[in-house]
Amino acid sequence: MRVLLGLTGCIGVYKSAEVLRGLQKAGVDVRVVMTRHATEFVQPLTFEALSGNPVVVGMFDRPDYSKIEHISLARQADLPLVAPATANILAKFAHGIADDFLTTSTFQTPGPS
Repeated sequence: MRVLLGLTGCIGVYKSAEVLRGLQKAGVDVRVVMTRHATEFVQPLTFEALSGNPVVVGMFDRPDYSKIEHISLARQADLPLVAPATANILAKFAHGIADDFLTTSTFQTPGPS
C-alpha cells in the first residue's frame, strides 16, 4: 500500500514524523507532500530522510516535463492522508480549492475501489 501524506503548517506537524513511522511499521510506502507553511516548522529534509523518498513542496519545485507530477504522484497513492489538517486546508477541501501541490494532488488521488 502507498499513502500520500500531506503536511500542513501548524505546530502539530512535528507529530507527523510519528505518523510516518507508524505507517512504515505497518508496511506502507509513504510519499510526503508539504505546504510551504509546514516547512516553517519542519524542513522537508527531515521527511525525506524518514521516508526515503523525495518530498514535494511547490508545484514547480522539481519540474519533470515528461509527466505532470501532482497527477503522477497522486495516481501512485492508494490513500491520501493529511496530518495535521489545519482549518485552512479543510476549508480548501470543502470548497474544492486547489491552489498548491497538496490540494491539487489530493484531489487527483483515486478513491477506494
